[in-house]
Parts: sequence; C-alpha cells; structure tokens
Amino acid sequence: MLLLGLTGSIATGKSTVSRLLSQPPYSLPIIDADLLARKVVEPGTRGYAAILAHFSSTTPDLLLSPSSQSPQNNVNSKGKQLDRAALGRRVFGDGEDRKRDRAVLNGIVHPAVRWEMYKALLRYYIQGYWAVVLDIPLLFESGLDVMCGVVMVVAVKDPVLQMRRLRERDKHLSGREAEDRVKSQGDVREKARRAEARGQGRGVVVWNDGGREELENEVGKVIRELQRGSPKWWAWFLIWSPVLGGLVGVWSMVLAWWARRRWEEGKKREKAKL
Repeated sequence: MLLLGLTGSIATGKSTVSRLLSQPPYSLPIIDADLLARKVVEPGTRGYAAILAHFSSTTPDLLLSPSSQSPQNNVNSKGKQLDRAALGRRVFGDGEDRKRDRAVLNGIVHPAVRWEMYKALLRYYIQGYWAVVLDIPLLFESGLDVMCGVVMVVAVKDPVLQMRRLRERDKHLSGREAEDRVKSQGDVREKARRAEARGQGRGVVVWNDGGREELENEVGKVIRELQRGSPKWWAWFLIWSPVLGGLVGVWSMVLAWWARRRWEEGKKREKAKL
C-alpha cells in the first residue's frame, strides 16, 4: 500500500487537492491530520486536559461560552469546547513565549494524532486500498515524511497570491495574524524543493497558481503516474504476502530517511557558508 504524504501551506490549495483525491475517479481514503488534531483535544480526552492544565492560566478565553441563542452550543457533557482562535493567538507568532507555547501544544497534540493515524493505516491496509493519503500540513516538520513512499506538495509560486487567498477566505484575520499563520507552516516553496529532492517518483509538486481546471488536470496527471508505479494488484499481493509487504515498507522508509538526511546535511552546509 502506497502512503502518499500530502502537504503544502495555508491557502495553497492542499485541502482542495485532498477533496479531489477522496472523490471519484480516485476515491482514496484520506487521513486528515487537522481533523484528527480536533478529535484528540475534544472535551474528555487527555489532550484536552493537558491543554487546560498548561494554557488556562495564560489564556482566559481558552474555552468557548454557550451562545445566547442556543446554550447547548459549544458544550457537551464532558465540558466546554476549546476556542481554537484564542489558542491560535496564544501560540502563533515569533516571540520566544509564543514559540515555547507552540512547542508545548505540538507535544500534546502530535503524539495523539500519530496514534490515530497508525490505527487508520492498519484499517485501510486490511481493506486492500492501493494507496492512502496522509494529509499533513507539517509533514516535513513532524518527521512523518519518512513514512511516505511519495510526498506531494501543493504550492504556489507567488507568495502575494497565497496571502490574498488567505485574507479572502478567512476575513476575520488581521494582516499580522495572516502573516503569522503563513509563517507557522513554513515556506511552501522550500517544501516544494524538498519534495523534488526526494528524487523521481518519490516527490512531486502540484503548482496551484492557476484555476480549478488546471489544478484538476495536474492532479490527474500525477495520480496516473503513481498508479503506473504502484498498481492495485501490487497492493493486494502485499496483503497476501505480509513478510514481503513488511520488507517493502521498511525499504521505502529507508529511502525516505536517506532523502531526509541528505536534505538536512545540505542545509547545514548552506548555513556554514554564510
């Protein structure tokens, strides 16, 4: 089973590509890290309790209040929902306190999300899917690219276009807040270069500076190429040959780890020249 890591940055079109891949003619299962990140901090979870313990003293508006129109909104039997906007204001930014809080939040959320991913991957493997999409905004930053046989980055070449799309989509964000959101997910053009550095057939870039039709055509071209390299019969064969499937998976991770190491060493050499 091919693990297709889908990443990008905010307002580059990653979510649109994810929806395209989940629908016919592809109908691939999507493991969405953002949705899982919401699930693991629902009231009653360990993630929810950990966030309250760390952030409630510094973020008074951390919890949503019941709305006047419907008092049951934002509350369930296990507690009030987190105010994600307030939490975002607390962790997004360049200050040292923001960076520390962001690291704490990631340390709470990321392990729980990984566990949910592993369970979903096992389920889809048993069901015989030829490929599964891991939709992860911080794929490289979290180190989960090592799990992926192929990484697809959805990117735009023009940063001004990215910012305009974000402001048009999320009108409640100020200019500074929009910039902080973009910075928090890293330079998408750098991610594109990193995907290409994985080598032919292991990293692809879908440029989304145009319209919807162009994006759909580009996605179709990429998926057809991936299907030639990892056909459905191969996925079924590996299910019935678990030892071989395990070896193939280990080899894929070795290649991904080696590509990651080459990239990191190259960046170190670049910094040393400065």
